[in-house]
Amino acid sequence: MIQINPASPISKYRQIIQSVLESINNKTLITGDKIPSINQICKEWNLSRDTVVNAYNELKMLGIISSAPGKGFYIASSNIKVTNNIFLLFDELNGFKEDLYNSFLENLPKGAVVDLYFHYFNRRFFDQLIKEAQGNYNTFVIMPVKFKDTYPLINQLTGRVVILDQLPEDLAGHFASIYQDFESDTYEALISGKKLLSRYNHLVMVHPGGKEPEGQYNGFLKYCHETKTAHELIGSLKERTIKKGEAYLVIDDRDLVWLMKEAKNAGLKPGRDLGIVSFNDKPLKEVSGSSGITTISTDFKLMGKTLAKLIAEKTNTVIKNPSSLIIRGSL
Repeated sequence: MIQINPASPISKYRQIIQSVLESINNKTLITGDKIPSINQICKEWNLSRDTVVNAYNELKMLGIISSAPGKGFYIASSNIKVTNNIFLLFDELNGFKEDLYNSFLENLPKGAVVDLYFHYFNRRFFDQLIKEAQGNYNTFVIMPVKFKDTYPLINQLTGRVVILDQLPEDLAGHFASIYQDFESDTYEALISGKKLLSRYNHLVMVHPGGKEPEGQYNGFLKYCHETKTAHELIGSLKERTIKKGEAYLVIDDRDLVWLMKEAKNAGLKPGRDLGIVSFNDKPLKEVSGSSGITTISTDFKLMGKTLAKLIAEKTNTVIKNPSSLIIRGSL
């Protein structure tokens, strides 16, 4: 009934969905038929529970299956209308990307099937995934991050392409996009918090580089030069002694945790003795410390909602996702 090919390049999640749809098409399954439980599939095919749950949730969204207490999962409708096969390529999985993804799924019209992949900032893997996706989807949503010269590869895709989050120069103007302007967002956020930031005599941005957008430190430098603020740009907090009167802007959450611990050990209170600004808001940052962590963040839920609307309306719009300074007790 549900068949998985371990050697197939197609994700297991996608294979579950395809298997159910094919069984309906060939009349092996009809409306009212019971299908295996999540635990049964996990055990039979050695799959993680999340893989099966995500596949079943998508089949539910399509109106294909349903569940009831005591009955388990069953075919709710054999009227299959899949209108959009979407290839969604993220850089990595984290809390805010999960918010984006869930918002995207919630706002997609019925008839859309989404396969989620990750390239983890590996260019070879990025290229391979896109090449394998060719011909299997009619819509491609891609996070190219800071990769250069991706236009020839992406332009070969047969279908609609949407560029998400970062927008490299070689892709600008060629595809629909929902993007962040990291330089402008950082600068405008700091300007909006100028009164609070002016309480500190030295601003320090901890920017590890690598996968992080250069626009963040460009916006920071622009603010500091324009306001004549003493500042410093460092790649790591290791071997640094934090000081009273400084405000820290941290990109990586591991640096945020280190900074909070060091402040506690030194008896320095965030928002009074030193300032802390983190990037990318998460629910945990609302309650961390004594009264929350100030963040510079785009609205990831809105990004997901806008992406769903863009795909539904089939427009080639380029949209800047809004960002803001969320002020809490750490500043």
